[in-house]
Amino acid sequence: MKTPYKNIYSILKLNRFIVLSVIIGAVLTCIVSIVMVIKLHKESVNNAFVVNTNGSVIPLKMVSQRENLNVETLAHLELFHTYFYNIDASNYEKNLEKALWLGNSSVDALYRQKKADGVYNRLLQYSLVQKVLSVKSKVDLQNEPYEFETKTIFEINRGTITDTYELTTTGKIIHVDRNFPKNTHGLLITNFFENSLKKITDEN
Repeated sequence: MKTPYKNIYSILKLNRFIVLSVIIGAVLTCIVSIVMVIKLHKESVNNAFVVNTNGSVIPLKMVSQRENLNVETLAHLELFHTYFYNIDASNYEKNLEKALWLGNSSVDALYRQKKADGVYNRLLQYSLVQKVLSVKSKVDLQNEPYEFETKTIFEINRGTITDTYELTTTGKIIHVDRNFPKNTHGLLITNFFENSLKKITDEN
């Protein structure tokens, strides 16, 4: 005897198939979504974004922060020691002004002490030329403020005589706001101290 209704078992089987298909599709969608979110998070951690003048968002790949900090601290120390010690009668005021932007009151105190001792007057009086030959620094980046030790080799030209010296300085470095162009690295030297100065002879 024919009936207008389908077999109840066939209908239940079809319904079960549809339900299972929906569940499996939902599970696969959740898995794909989770994977995409994790991937997007990892990419966002390793990228920075800036907005250009027309409003577009531009991703910038970030380098390792530790490596970047090491490069910047060494460059900051080299720049400071060059400004502070590479001086002559024509440029000492300009160079010292630039150097003072890179350090705190400990640098200013040393500058004032040298000025009171007549260091810069002798520079003018005898037309001395003090030239930095090399700046080598070691910085401990484990904790801020970062401690450093710098060895600066410089020579003093007295006309017919040129003497070479090695100066060892120590101090600490902290982060501050970047100031273009006066302090481009956003770092500041603190607790600055001249530890030792020795004359380098041909025998050395």
